Amino acid sequence: MIDLASPLTIKNKFVIFGGGFSGDYFAKSIRKLGCTALTSSRSANNDPNSFIFNSENNLLPEDSILDGVTHILSCIPPDKNGNDPVLKSLKNKINNLSVKWVGYLSTTGVYGNTHGDWVSEKDEPNPLQQRSQRRLNCEKEWIHSNLPIQIFRLPGIYGPGRSTLEAITTKKIKVIHKDNQVFSRIHVADIANAIIYLIQNKNKLDFHQIINIADDEPCSQIEVIRYGYQLLGLRMPKKILFEEAKKDLSPIAQSFWLENRRVSNKLLCEELGYKLIYKNYQVGLDNCLINIK
Repeated sequence: MIDLASPLTIKNKFVIFGGGFSGDYFAKSIRKLGCTALTSSRSANNDPNSFIFNSENNLLPEDSILDGVTHILSCIPPDKNGNDPVLKSLKNKINNLSVKWVGYLSTTGVYGNTHGDWVSEKDEPNPLQQRSQRRLNCEKEWIHSNLPIQIFRLPGIYGPGRSTLEAITTKKIKVIHKDNQVFSRIHVADIANAIIYLIQNKNKLDFHQIINIADDEPCSQIEVIRYGYQLLGLRMPKKILFEEAKKDLSPIAQSFWLENRRVSNKLLCEELGYKLIYKNYQVGLDNCLINIK
């Protein structure tokens, strides 16, 4: 878990672009260390820690939002043209700030399809999907931004309130099986805690610009679904073969099944020394069950 004797203090101000599932969780985690954390929203809301940023409508944050910022995390996906919304609108302004660190949440989709083989940060990206190509373009934009950037490639993200358990209880699950298909995943708490660990120890660790954050055990989706039904004490419906199910899937849902890879976390966990909180889907779903009950 987070080391509360952290060098991160009330003097640190985080601005998080994209207050979605991962961004909000990170903001809450970093506030526990006494830091200020502001998150962006596309429209006004009642959260005192929220600010408006909507690049499509040219709604940019007020200067006070970026005043004194020490750390920036961007969780915002590419725009429809494949450009990074934050850099497109704010690159010059951010470059004039004295930020200590900038992070960008990307996707392991940039690796493309490896037919079930392992991928690591040493592998060249080979995106299969157009959305992953756009992500790779944004990675390159950040790398060439002259900012102190670290890019985090993430697989399927889950956590309390957004897991297989919720999909089962709301009857939004499809029990689909495809031979030899595996997926990697990561609990949202490990995204936040891994990033905080790297920031806390950045002066002690070798700097890596690109890091995978994934758990230890890639596996088939059917294994995760079966365990979810067991936790809930429910009987799992008969599985459907992918070839039968795909006609009823949306194009984006079908596209997830076109890629098959195992994402290595050896750089993060073995070389850099981060210890996963939820090393596999079993302990991760056990945690999510608290939210259900």
